[in-house]
Order: sequence, then C-alpha cells, then structure tokens
Amino acid sequence: MRRLATKMSEKFNLGVLDLVPRLNDATAEQALQQSVILAQCAEAWGYSRYWTSEHHDMAELASASPEVLLSHIGARTTTIQLGSGAVLLPHYSPLKVAESFRLLAALYPGRIELGLGRAPGGGPHATMALSGNYLQHVSKLPESLAALTELLEDRYTYEEHPVTARPIPELPLSLWMLGTNVKSAEFAARFGMGYVFGQFMSDADGTEAVRRYREGFIPSATMKEPEVMVAVSVLCAKSEADALAWSRDMAERRKADGKEHSTEPNPSADSVSRTKDSASSDHLKEAARHYAGTPEQVWSQLQQVSQRLDTERLLLVTAGPDYERRLDSYQLLAEYETAIV
Repeated sequence: MRRLATKMSEKFNLGVLDLVPRLNDATAEQALQQSVILAQCAEAWGYSRYWTSEHHDMAELASASPEVLLSHIGARTTTIQLGSGAVLLPHYSPLKVAESFRLLAALYPGRIELGLGRAPGGGPHATMALSGNYLQHVSKLPESLAALTELLEDRYTYEEHPVTARPIPELPLSLWMLGTNVKSAEFAARFGMGYVFGQFMSDADGTEAVRRYREGFIPSATMKEPEVMVAVSVLCAKSEADALAWSRDMAERRKADGKEHSTEPNPSADSVSRTKDSASSDHLKEAARHYAGTPEQVWSQLQQVSQRLDTERLLLVTAGPDYERRLDSYQLLAEYETAIV
C-alpha cells in the first residue's frame, strides 16, 4: 500500500492535445477563441505543452492548419511548448513544412515541436482536393521524412545543389512522429525522431510499438536518445458519476457522427466492418481508450499508462460536453498533481 502511494505521487510531464472541437454548435471563431483560452490556462496551470491537430472538411473541428493556429497562440502565451499533433506530411512538400516550422521556431525560440502524421485527415474528396493521389503520396513517406530531416539539419540537396529551409532559428525545433502502430514507430526510430503513441485512437496498448521504437532508434542531430509521449483521452470531474455520464454523451455524439480522428492512413473497408453483436466489444475498446472519473481515479489510470510505456510525457485529449467543463477537467488534474507532489 505504501508503494502505491509513492507511485501515485509521481509528477508527470502533462500536455494538451487540442482537436479544436466546435462544441454545441459553436462557430469556428468561438472554437478558436476557446483554444486560445485553453492554451493560456494550461500554461498558467503548469502544463508543459500545447499541441493542436490537422483535419480537413470536418464540420465538428476547426483545425485545418496547425501552424497558423500555433502562431496565433504563441503570441498570446509566453512559455508553454507549442506543437502540431500532427502535420500530415504526405500532403505537403517537406521544404514548405520545414520553412513554416522554422519560422515558428524563430518567432518563439525553444518552444516549437513539429509532430508529423501520415493520415489523410479528412474524407476522400477533401483528400483528393488537397493533394491528389494520397495513396501515392503516403507510399513515398520514407523519402519525405528523409528530406524533412535533412532540411532541418541543413544538409539537403536538390539535383546536387544545396537547398536551405529558411529562416534558420538559433534554437532548433524538435521532431516527433505520431501514430498508433508499429509502422509509425519504425519511421520515428529510423529517422531519430520522438514517438507519440496515440492511445486515444488505438485499440492496442502501445507496448509493441514503443518497444520496436526504442529498440530500433537511430540517434539524429536533434535527438540523441529515444523519447516517448502518449496521447490519451481523459475527462475529469469532481464526481465519477458526472465524468462517466458526460463521457457516454460524448461517445454517443462521436458514434452519431461516425468519424474517427486518426494520424494513420485510413483502414480498409473490411477492417472497419461491423457485426450486429459488436456493441459490447466497442464499449470495451472505448473504455480502454478513454479515462473518465475523479482526479484521483484518472491519475491512477494515467500512472498505469506511464508505467506500461515507461514515460512521464502525457498528452491529454479532452473534448468535454462543453468548453467550461473541458477547462475544468484540465484544471482538476493540474490541481491534483500540485496537491500530491
């Protein structure tokens, strides 16, 4: 029992992953203003980082361009790390991505973290409108990752001519790969990036992906040792009953929308087919991916994740039934950490 109490007092490196949801029919302007408020509050409450996502033509989200939102939030905060969770690299030129985030790193020295994903980030028509043949692009991801890392290390050439991603910040940005499977972990290891396991959108527990990442890690100019983060879905409330009720409500909304927000390529039609008796399985998967309860209960679950994957870096994804209770969830966990450390 004493050992549990000691473990429960461990301090995490907590961060925010904001999908910029349009809760309760909020306008895009309102959702973005709430993201600014969330980042400012997170900074005040001691969170280490604020990351935001990229999605396209999704009516319930207002986060198509993380670099633009991060620039805005950077001007309204002072110390919190700012990152993308994630820029969907198959859509873009590595040079353009490197330039955009180096510009951010020059604007906000020492604060920028570039997280990459390999998902389309939207439906098939939005994906085609954005960059054409997505499957062709994602098949070339190893080449894109190699080019991006070379650009960020100032050793990239095009037709044997040096090309530099400018401006060159005095303090380099850090590079991360987000994913839910072994493939993304292997990419992160191969190119010497940090790895973020997206538990909130995976049925796996992450142990195999993280193991493969650590075992295969090749040091790079910007990262000498393997670094792991875990993105988890949480909803914290003063009472367990409220947290569970609100979580059920949010799950029903997601089910009605029929949408998942992933950083991996779309699964095949066969892999997402449902049978009539799959409801209980879905509830179990939802429980494994989402932690709801009082601060003490959620903290205990986070501690289990931290121990399983051997990392103190946790990115918390909290939608909440409304913006006020979303903020409350983040604040309750921050206050609980302060009280027990």
